[in-house]
Amino acid sequence: MSTSHESWSASTPVLTAGIDQGHWYAVHTRARHEKTVVQRLQEQGLTTFLPLVNETHTWSDRKKAVEMPLFSCYVFVRMAPGGKERLRVCSTDGVLQLVGPRGAGLAIPEEQIEAVRLLLAEQLPWSSHPFLKIGQRVRIRGGAMDGVEGILLARNGDRTLVVSVDVIQRSLAVRIEGYQIEPL
Repeated sequence: MSTSHESWSASTPVLTAGIDQGHWYAVHTRARHEKTVVQRLQEQGLTTFLPLVNETHTWSDRKKAVEMPLFSCYVFVRMAPGGKERLRVCSTDGVLQLVGPRGAGLAIPEEQIEAVRLLLAEQLPWSSHPFLKIGQRVRIRGGAMDGVEGILLARNGDRTLVVSVDVIQRSLAVRIEGYQIEPL
């Protein structure tokens, strides 16, 4: 079986009415249990978000369009930060833990959930990209600077790569907009 993205359009995210207070949290699920976990959380009256994308799976004798989770093994739930709801979520069959230190969960800013929701709802073209954090060591892939490594910075909204010579404690900074970069 091979998998291909027929298009980068996405289905409507699964949202439910329910408790509208609290924060969004990421829930780490067992593999291929995302839809089941969402259903179980919804049955408990919790608000969930499961971004789905359409993929075409190809076998030797047929092709089939399948809705797959955008983030494999993760769903999002809106809940109060402690107590009974957290316990209900963590004891739901298929849930491994809340994402955060020692499984306690870290609140996700509303803007990040809304950005994913908007990108999928508008069916804008997108592609997966390695997670990059300002201050992280990265390597440039392709172009004139292929293989150059340094620290990723943001300066006035531009991505900048800082290349250092540690022994002499000197650095150079270069704008890297338009270059593909990968984390190290």
